[in-house]
Order: sequence, then C-alpha cells, then structure tokens
Amino acid sequence: MRRTTTILIVALLGGAVAWWWLFAAPSVTTAELPATPAAIERGRYLVAAGGCVSCHEGVEHPDSLSGGMALESDFGTFYAANITPDAGTGIGGWTGTDFLRALKHGRRPDGAFYYPAFPYPSYAGMTDQDALDIGAYLMSLPAVAFRPPDHEVPVWLFRWTLAGWNHLGSVLNPEPPDEPDPVVARGAYLARHLGHCGECHTPRNGLGIPDQSREFGGGVLPEGDVEAIDTDALADWSAEDFVLFLSLGLKPDGEFVGGGMEPVIEHNTSRLTIEDQKSLAAFFLRAN
Repeated sequence: MRRTTTILIVALLGGAVAWWWLFAAPSVTTAELPATPAAIERGRYLVAAGGCVSCHEGVEHPDSLSGGMALESDFGTFYAANITPDAGTGIGGWTGTDFLRALKHGRRPDGAFYYPAFPYPSYAGMTDQDALDIGAYLMSLPAVAFRPPDHEVPVWLFRWTLAGWNHLGSVLNPEPPDEPDPVVARGAYLARHLGHCGECHTPRNGLGIPDQSREFGGGVLPEGDVEAIDTDALADWSAEDFVLFLSLGLKPDGEFVGGGMEPVIEHNTSRLTIEDQKSLAAFFLRAN
C-alpha cells in the first residue's frame, strides 16, 4: 500500500510539474507602452519591417489594419486579426506587457495560445523595445470596428495543444550562433525575426515546425512551392542585385517577382532604409 501511495504521489507531482512546464504563463517584464512621437515613428518603421500590412490589411476597410485576410495552410484556414485599437474587436486596452506576451510568446491577453499562423516563433527573437514601439504605433492608429471570421481548423486542433508544439519547436530549433559582423547581425535580425522570412521560405516537418537545418531552403504553401533563398540559391546574386530586388521586386534575370512576394515587396522590403536593405543582402549573401 505504501509503495502504491508513493508511486501515486510521484506521478501526481510529475504531472503537476509537466503541466506547469507546458502551460505556465511566460515570464515577461511589466512594461508600459511608450507614447512619444519618436517611439511611434520607430514603431511605424518596424511595422513595415515586420510585414504586418501584408497580412493584416483590412479586407473590408483597406486603409486600415483591421484584418480579415484568409491564410490557408495544411492545418486549416486562419483569418488575420484586427490590430487596430478598437476596444471590442481589436487590440484596444492592450498594455505593453500584452504586446510582449503576444509578439514574443504567442499568448493572448487572456493567457490562451495564438495559432502560429501569427509568426510569433520568429518574433520571439525581437527585442522588447522593438515590440513596445510596434505597440505604440498600432495604438496610435484610428480604431476600426471589424471582427474577422473565426478560424476554420480541424476538430482535433485545440489552442492548448500549442503548448507542446511551442516547446517541441524550441527543442528542435535551438538559437543560431551570433553573427560577429554587426552588419550581417542586423540582416540576420531582420530576416529571422522582424521580417520572419523563414516562415514561408524554410521547409517544415509533418507537425508544421520549421526545419532550421534547411533554413531558407524553400517551403510549400497551399498555392505552391516557395523558392529557396539560401546561399546556394543566391550564389549568382550580387549585393546590388539583392538590394534592387528588395526595392522593386526585380530579379537578376530581369523578371519581376509575383505571387505572395508582391505585397511583401510593396509593404515591407521596399520601405526599409538602404542600410537595412544592405544588411539583409550581407546576411543572405554572406557565403558568396
């Protein structure tokens, strides 16, 4: 009897520890959103660098970030959220801490998990200050009342299952080593985190977790294959070619990019400073 009781207690304690490890709220510094014009302007730039408009541009209110765009995947159809400061349907009332939890940990203000159609696994490497400046800019926008449709997911896919998915992704994909060159490091930050290029351009396993051993080696989306942008694929590109591509979408062969990259060029990479465009070129072409 004592042995059975001991086993039961150990099992319960082990289960409690496992539950805490999976579901504990992320440790986030209590933070207030900056409200200075400088912070808001930095946030405007970071929203462009982060590609937010490409997904969150309003389908019913095109001049806003009220969302509604359908994002198709092998795991269902997800609809981009309203990220205007509307209190009922958007992010009205969010604090700086809410932005840190959402952008860097994939958690809603109520503690529930976001689906990774929202690229928080990439945003996790964002600095706290950048996340707060993004929040400052978004909260400065006009509030738009619009509620996107509910996500359409399989019956077996629950938000709580993301607890294990997030941890498994962290185990399979440890942080890459730091880049010693500051220009390349800036490009890595833009590509891996803010610009989240790997969300489309890195292949995934059967669970939808990016395979970082083949980083930027090409992905698959419902509309078709996504080109590789690793050093092998870009072996014949010069830095000038890459900057021109980021600015205009023009490839070295004279063809303009099409498909899902068009809005990325328009709303994201073309709005980067020339210094950031050169940093991206330095990162992607670092082996050339």
